[in-house]
Amino acid sequence: MPPQPRLRVATTTSLYDTGLWGYLEPMFEQKYNVELDVMYAGTGKALEYGIRGDVDVITVHSKAREEEFIAEGYGVERVPFAYNYFLILGPPADPAGIKGLSPEEALQRLMDSAKASFVSRGDDSGTHAKEKKIWQAAGYAYEAVRKAGSWYIEAGSGMGPTLMMASEKQAYTLTDMGTYLAYKGKLELVPIVDKGDILLNVYSAIAVNPAANPKTKVDMAHNLIAFLTSPQIQELIGSYGVEEYGRQLFTPCAGAEPK
Repeated sequence: MPPQPRLRVATTTSLYDTGLWGYLEPMFEQKYNVELDVMYAGTGKALEYGIRGDVDVITVHSKAREEEFIAEGYGVERVPFAYNYFLILGPPADPAGIKGLSPEEALQRLMDSAKASFVSRGDDSGTHAKEKKIWQAAGYAYEAVRKAGSWYIEAGSGMGPTLMMASEKQAYTLTDMGTYLAYKGKLELVPIVDKGDILLNVYSAIAVNPAANPKTKVDMAHNLIAFLTSPQIQELIGSYGVEEYGRQLFTPCAGAEPK
């Protein structure tokens, strides 16, 4: 009997830490009679895996870098399948006084006051890229932020460990909504800033281009993308975690990417 085919997927820590992949994986494996190997890392590392041909498909959340990946010939097509929003979490007392501010104003206040620590992913992930984008929109060069003082801490790890570090230090941090809800019961942090267009967080799937990596299983990669964007799985993505956490972790968006 021939061995079961394998499909290699690189995904973000936020999709993995929420348990979404663990929920969907057996459904896909049963439907297509394939073994799914899910590797989780920050978006930067996931894109590296795709460039090297170590995986067949990636699911990430950094639009500019996804478009660059495709433009350079490493990916076939960017297919959005879900979104949520980023949040700035902090201690309930909000020592820096950023509640009610826009994300850009909040980071300006943190930089100017240095009254509280901020824990960054610092790992070249999609969340880290979003943080850098907000610092830029706030008027700061990111390298200047990194050198601004001991209040700025780089965790260099996934979203879950970064949340735990920020909670222990009673610091502010940027997180995606899904991972926050999954970790909420372990944290002594609350959402402080949750409004602003810049906080939109879209997840996309991209098949690795066989022209760049001939050994990639592109047909099965397309099967996974079709699976993620199918009406049945879109409905399951939308309802995932609602019973446990009281609200959506992800909003399905196949065919209608939010702006």
